[in-house]
Order: sequence, then structure tokens, then C-alpha cells
Amino acid sequence: MGNCLGSSARVDATLSTTYEGSKCPSKTSNSSHPSNISIPSYSNKSSAESLPTPRSEAEILSSPNVKPFAFNELKNATRNFRPDSLLGEGGFGYVFKGWIDENTLAASKPGSGLVIAVKKLKPEGFQGHKEWLTEVNYLGQLRHPNLVKLIGYCSEGDNRLLVYEFMPKGSLENHLFRRGPQPISWAIRIKVAIGAAKGLSFLHEAEEQVIYRDFKASNILLDGEFNAKLSDFGLAKAGPTGDRTHVSTQVMGTQGYAAPEYVATGRLTAKSDVYSFGVVLLELLSGRRAVDKTKVGVEQNLVDWALPYMGDKRRLFRIMDIKLEGQYPQKAAFAAATIALQCLSHEAKLRPRMADVIDKLEELQAPKSGIANRKVVVQIENQADPTVKHRSSVNAAATPPLVSSPVPAHRRISRVR
Repeated sequence: MGNCLGSSARVDATLSTTYEGSKCPSKTSNSSHPSNISIPSYSNKSSAESLPTPRSEAEILSSPNVKPFAFNELKNATRNFRPDSLLGEGGFGYVFKGWIDENTLAASKPGSGLVIAVKKLKPEGFQGHKEWLTEVNYLGQLRHPNLVKLIGYCSEGDNRLLVYEFMPKGSLENHLFRRGPQPISWAIRIKVAIGAAKGLSFLHEAEEQVIYRDFKASNILLDGEFNAKLSDFGLAKAGPTGDRTHVSTQVMGTQGYAAPEYVATGRLTAKSDVYSFGVVLLELLSGRRAVDKTKVGVEQNLVDWALPYMGDKRRLFRIMDIKLEGQYPQKAAFAAATIALQCLSHEAKLRPRMADVIDKLEELQAPKSGIANRKVVVQIENQADPTVKHRSSVNAAATPPLVSSPVPAHRRISRVR
């Protein structure tokens, strides 16, 4: 279950996923019968047809878009949750790789059928039943190419599981911050930013608005072609209705990503998500975490450290990711920094709509004025260690997967009252 924001951070430096599965809340399972549920292709389609969201747990779990799995089915699909099937671990529990038949959704032999990720919650985990149910509620209804696909769930006894599509490139967090693997190129970073922005825009522009509330690098999962999909809807909230301008709620989310006015007042709007997007876009530019306690002083908070450089073309290179080795278009980098700066505006009303952010980011992909084609090697300055030697340039297409997992790492923290 998500905790409140605050200064005392409980950080899980482990992997987590958006795959959860649970069964209908009955003591006996009917899910051994072949399922007629189909897995949507979502190639260019999106829908939120069954919103507004159901109010009762029974309505949520009876969604025709997700399958109620029996616990034994998921045991078989993951080879009894064997250690070599483990994809990751977080505060919520464990994520396992599994296989199911593409048509019947029954467990299949390893290496055959549809690859899935199964999130198995710890009974004592801080992602509890409420967030598990919220995830089923939203992902059981929402369909979009930039949202992760929930295939099914299991709620049998004390077991709470979720079953998701498998995301072979793992989370954006791993690609940006994990040591060792080749860094992702400028072109892929922009592609990821656009995909994530489209996911947020879909939620914000839905007939019944949804505020994501936990937008961060670890919740952005990547498929085999680096298409971004939003995951982990445990903290999602219905947006304001009627004449209301905001939703008043307990402050929850992740330190460093939450909008300042939301942390201060508990007033939640879609512009709170826009702020969080600005933080992630800044992470894509800088290769630094939103909060990094290993650094000193102002550098611990990415936004505070980067703000003085973001509006200055000549000094922007100081915050750019050294792993890019200067291989990025200067004009596009400054344009992206300008977008991030607008998203990070202290006044929520001055932040752009996500639809406008998409338009601006897509201009960076287009060959207009050579902005995306003319790459300029700029001076690289490593303030922490000027002697660092840079590796050779990395071709975007050659970037390998980091982990065979769609699992992001949770960093939820408790607010100090």
C-alpha cells in the first residue's frame, strides 16, 4: 500500500512490476474453465468505455476485460514460483516470469505461449489490498498503447496477485541509472518521453479524468522496441468533477516527483502529474535521479540543482547526461529542457497540458530545420570527477535489454506529521 510523502524515506532499491493478478473473491475457484477473454492488441486503439469506475469490489472483479486466475494456475504458469523465474522484488512482494496459452490463458510450458509477469503481493507489504483493487479497477477498464496491459488477477484466500504482459526492456529507471549496460541514445530518450506523455494525456483527457499520481521513471516500462507504457495504478485517483478544480486527498506518491502544491495542501489536479513528468524529462536529460542522497548539498535534489542551467543555452551542457558523450542535438536538448522547465513551474496553472507537451516533443523527432538530424558534440564536464573517461558512442538500435522484466522499483515515503 502506498505511503504518504515525507522526509523519512523508505526506499526499496529492488525491482518491482505492474503485473498483479487476483481471482474473484469467492472461496471456491471457477477459473479452471477455459476463458473466452481475449487480449487486446492495442496497436493504435484506446478506450475507457466502462468509466466511470465501478464502486463495489464485486463490480471491479467482474470486469470482462481481465481473467480471474486460480492460484494453482499461476503456480503452474511460473513453475511453482521457482527462484529462477524471479524477475524482481520490491516492497509489494515478488515478480515472476511465466507462460500461458495465448488463446485459453491456461498455464503452458516454459518457452511456449504468451510470456507474462506475475506480481505476488506480500501479505505484510505496503502495497495492500486497496491499491491492488485500484490497479484492477483502472487497468481492467482503460486501454491504450501506452498503458501496460493487465491480463488478469488472483484473489484466493490471502493471496493477491496480478498478471501483466511481459515488458522485455524493463523499466526506464534501470536504463537511466543502472551501472554497466550501454546507455540509451538521445533518440530513444525522446521516444520514451513521447510515449509516456501520451499515456498521461490519455488519462487526463478521458471523459472521466484519471490522475495518475505516481509518475516516475520506475513506473515507465519499455517493450522490445522501447515503446513506453505506464504501470502501477495503485495510487491513481479520479479527477475533479463538476465545478471542482481539484481533489482533496491524503498526500501519497514518491519524494522528488510530487508537485510542491500537492505536497503542501493535498490538493490534487492533473497538473500535479505534469510536474512529475517534468521531473522525469529532466532525468532523461541529465541521467540523474530525482533524489540522490549520495550527493552533497543542493545536488541531492535534481530539480533544485538543475534549474539554474535549464534556461541557459550555453550552460545547459553542465546538466546533460555524460553517458550521452555529447551525442545529441543542442537545439533539441535546449527545447526539451524548456519543456521540462514549463512543466516544473511552481504555479500549477502555468504548466502546459500533456497534449501540448506531446506536440512539442514530437517536433524534436521531426527533421524540421535539421533539429533532430544535426548532432553536435558539445563540451562535456563532469563536475564530480573531471578525470572520468567517456565510452564510445552507442547506437540506439544496439542498446540491449537490461533485464527481462517489466518491474519498476518502488520508493514511497511516509509523511512526517
